[in-house]
Amino acid sequence: MIRRQDLENSITVLLLAAASIGFVHTIMGPDHYVPFIVFAKARNWTPGRTAFITALCGLGHVGSSVVLGIIGIIFGYSLTKIKLIEGVQGNVAAWLLVIFGFIYFLWGVYAAIKNKPHTHKHFHKDGKVHQHPHVHNDDHKHPHDEESLSLTPWVLFTIFVLGPCEPMIPLLFYPAAEKSITGIAAVSIVFGLVTISTMVVTVLVMLKGINLINLGKLERYTHAFAGLAVLLSGLGILLLGL
Repeated sequence: MIRRQDLENSITVLLLAAASIGFVHTIMGPDHYVPFIVFAKARNWTPGRTAFITALCGLGHVGSSVVLGIIGIIFGYSLTKIKLIEGVQGNVAAWLLVIFGFIYFLWGVYAAIKNKPHTHKHFHKDGKVHQHPHVHNDDHKHPHDEESLSLTPWVLFTIFVLGPCEPMIPLLFYPAAEKSITGIAAVSIVFGLVTISTMVVTVLVMLKGINLINLGKLERYTHAFAGLAVLLSGLGILLLGL
């Protein structure tokens, strides 16, 4: 009875730790929100779409950690071995961010050059001539049709699934050692909810602030800026361990 009470008390402390670590880990990792902010800005996602894509990627991010942790527990892997696997996955995800960001940056520069404003002269039957600025605007594609075919959300989802939450798996080992399935589930749910909700709120708040900034002539470079921001996020993980 005392052992059960001690376990319940320990799980309570563990849940508080899971919530705190989930929040801090998310805020301290710009890769958890920067890609969604810049792509939402560049691709004109609605707040609802932005929140959905962010939450979906967050679910994949946390879910992959839970799966990896449970597999390690079932097969009796040591925490050191799991963290080694986790480190390899994290590096792969970071490199994918760098590569994806670089490719998107190049495409963004190309799109900006292609859509450079220029003027057209119009001649009227009465002899009058006037000219007006004109852009091609991505070949006049309808934004909803273009976005429906976009692979960007799915690329982000794949990258986040491959990059598990490093702080989460150690939290699963204590309830696992005590053979507490309820504890494992509770820690996973609390950590996941805090992480995902922090991601969504951070993205929406920062996006609202960025949307208040008038970029003027730099507006056509938003795709290039988005690619560069994602590239730098990936480099931040690789070089600084963010």
